[in-house]
Amino acid sequence: MERNKDWGAKLGLFGKKNEEPIKVSVFGKTDVGMSRDHNEDAFLVADLSAKNASLKPEVREHLLGPRGTLLVVADGMGGAAAGEVASDMAINRIYQHLSTAWFDDKECTPDRFAFRLRESVEEANTAIHQYAKERPEVRGMGTTTTAAGIIGSDIYLSQVGDSRAFLVRGNETVQLTKDQSLMQRLIDAGEITEEEAEVSERKNIILQALGPEPAVRVDLTHQRARKNDVIVICSDGLSGLVKTHEVGEVVNAQPTLQDACSKLIEMANERGGPDNITVIVARLTGDGLDGARNDDEVGHQVYPLLDTESDTEPVPVYDGSDPPKPQGQAKMGMSGLIAALMYAAAYWYAVVS
Repeated sequence: MERNKDWGAKLGLFGKKNEEPIKVSVFGKTDVGMSRDHNEDAFLVADLSAKNASLKPEVREHLLGPRGTLLVVADGMGGAAAGEVASDMAINRIYQHLSTAWFDDKECTPDRFAFRLRESVEEANTAIHQYAKERPEVRGMGTTTTAAGIIGSDIYLSQVGDSRAFLVRGNETVQLTKDQSLMQRLIDAGEITEEEAEVSERKNIILQALGPEPAVRVDLTHQRARKNDVIVICSDGLSGLVKTHEVGEVVNAQPTLQDACSKLIEMANERGGPDNITVIVARLTGDGLDGARNDDEVGHQVYPLLDTESDTEPVPVYDGSDPPKPQGQAKMGMSGLIAALMYAAAYWYAVVS
């Protein structure tokens, strides 16, 4: 994929003066929903250049600095308070790693930022897994995580689980992440449609999360930012009830980002609110960004780091089954793929129940 050659100039790096600012306007909100008695979701918004993780006014409206901006949503699971612990550990470990390792990095390049973002998620997984290993009462706890790192005109996303990120560009809304779920695997295999997945009893079964296993494969993707782009990150308590196009319609209709967050949560609750609901909405403006172009690629775009393999397909959280073969190879057949996925689903359900 094309890498952003003018990234250094945009940020005023490598001796070039930054004369074109990029403004980040952001708000986030979480809600327990209508059925749960406690909230296992968590979110974090941070200006990494200022080392400020909060929703204070200076973060809600800030100029994008040389170390970027971080947005994270985590959806915990595991029963009792274990889910809350896992999601809180995830967002804080990711932020702590970036605010130290990345902040102090002498190599300030797009690849290095993407590497540190992925590394921060892996480090969070290690910490959560070790915490649970040492405490039998929270064995099997885990959390999804979707993190967006914005730097210059680049958006990097790290994904584990089924929380989602969307891009609202004008009247178009596109999902940037791909669920690491049983239903998504079956959709990719052509076995079911997206409409069938939405009503499946197994739609909440995920194939990977932070915590249950000692290692995860982080899905690292990239999106070029354009002026007036809006990034929406949410837990499945929202995306499972509010359709993609509705997300964009709400963002465009509401006068403020705070109103947009509140309206989206209100819609999910009006439709039953069976789960916790969390959403972050961030708008990018300023002359440091170019306007949208007709040939822009928008969607799930894997970002291959220069120092690692390019395959970011998630590793299943089960043992004993061969990984699915890519489409186009001789079928193992499809029944074998489904059997492997169902085995993963049964394993995951047993762990988190």
